[in-house]
Amino acid sequence: MKRNIGQALVKWKEYEFRKPLIIRGARQVGKTYSVKAFGNDHFDNFVMFDFERDRSVHQIFDGDLSPGKLLAALEIHGNSRIIPGKTLLCFDEIQACERALLSLRYFYEEMPHLHVVAAGSMLEFALGHISFPVGRVSFEWMRPMTFHEFLVAGDKELLAAKLPDLFNYHSMPESIHNKIIEELRFYLLTGGMPEAVKRFYLTGSIMETSAVHNEIYQSYLQSLTKYDLKADIESLDHLLRTVPKHVGSQVKYTRLDPDRRIEKTKVSLRILERALLLHIVHSTTASGLPLGATTSYKVFKPLFLDIGLMQHICGINPNEVLKKKNLSNIYKGAIVEQFVGQELLAAGGTENLKVYYWSRAKKNSTAEVDYLILKDGAIFPVEVKSGPAGKLKSMHIFLDEHPDCRKGYVMSPVAFNEQDVKKLVFVPVYARFKF
Repeated sequence: MKRNIGQALVKWKEYEFRKPLIIRGARQVGKTYSVKAFGNDHFDNFVMFDFERDRSVHQIFDGDLSPGKLLAALEIHGNSRIIPGKTLLCFDEIQACERALLSLRYFYEEMPHLHVVAAGSMLEFALGHISFPVGRVSFEWMRPMTFHEFLVAGDKELLAAKLPDLFNYHSMPESIHNKIIEELRFYLLTGGMPEAVKRFYLTGSIMETSAVHNEIYQSYLQSLTKYDLKADIESLDHLLRTVPKHVGSQVKYTRLDPDRRIEKTKVSLRILERALLLHIVHSTTASGLPLGATTSYKVFKPLFLDIGLMQHICGINPNEVLKKKNLSNIYKGAIVEQFVGQELLAAGGTENLKVYYWSRAKKNSTAEVDYLILKDGAIFPVEVKSGPAGKLKSMHIFLDEHPDCRKGYVMSPVAFNEQDVKKLVFVPVYARFKF
């Protein structure tokens, strides 16, 4: 399956000031698969060492970390030549060997012509207590498959090319819109985990993808306790089953798990964040840049890793997704809000790989806008709705209180005609974020 990260990897390969690359992302989002495909397609040979499967390779990094000595030992261990400029060297599951992580700085300093890529599940736990010197490595993020990638995987490249740009939207024929919405319904159920997408296209069965989602859920739960000794498996299990049900809603820690101490809940949430299963969306006043400078931590909105996993955990009836006329009304609108947030996060987020929303808590006059996006230094509010402009009370309040904001976007499953109402622009929910 073709992934968008392939383009970024090609640019990295050709970049004059290239550094060792660490690919970050949750388990089973396709990191290893993408690196293998890249290595086989763009290099004379591809050499990979899996530090979790082959523990004997760890001893190579126990002593001197000079690249020359490491390569000599790695060539013998892997029975393959490693030639700078012609070989892609991959350290997979690198979080299992911290000395290998540390060696990346020396590859940059002493052997810059060698292409080195590192990846791993639960990598964030290792990065949390290893300090890389600034400028010695670069990072690339990998998320679950986007809707665009989902269409391409299903040999629907022509339809994928029709997905509009949020910032440059023009009306499209209703027939094409309806076809995209038809495919979007399957994506909302399947999600973007590569194994689930593969199973769906091989079998055409939503029940088969549900089995994959359950397997992924169980593997996540077990791996969390493996990489963090502070993990409370009962608390994590509860939050993994609870957090997806709160997508699209402002919540407090006590609301997520009222039967446990708030300190326990906070620890478990931080573990889920570091495992990249959960993204905390914080509110901001949007009074200026950076948005993170005016963030509130009292309440937040959770965004789950993958919409397919979300609907599976929430127990949403597939027939409701496939047959209900208005997608915005499914699960109180949370499933469509998850979709937009997931697509936004895959595109780089609101600011610094984070996603923000706007909220105002005044007596008898609360207001909330689903997401904020930045384009060329300007702030734009985004609402995920199905109704007309007259029902967008919070959006109008935001625009009134932020007169410098040029326009707001309303993303809707029923919008396909070009329509502007005052400062509002109505676009399809599947419009792509191209920053």
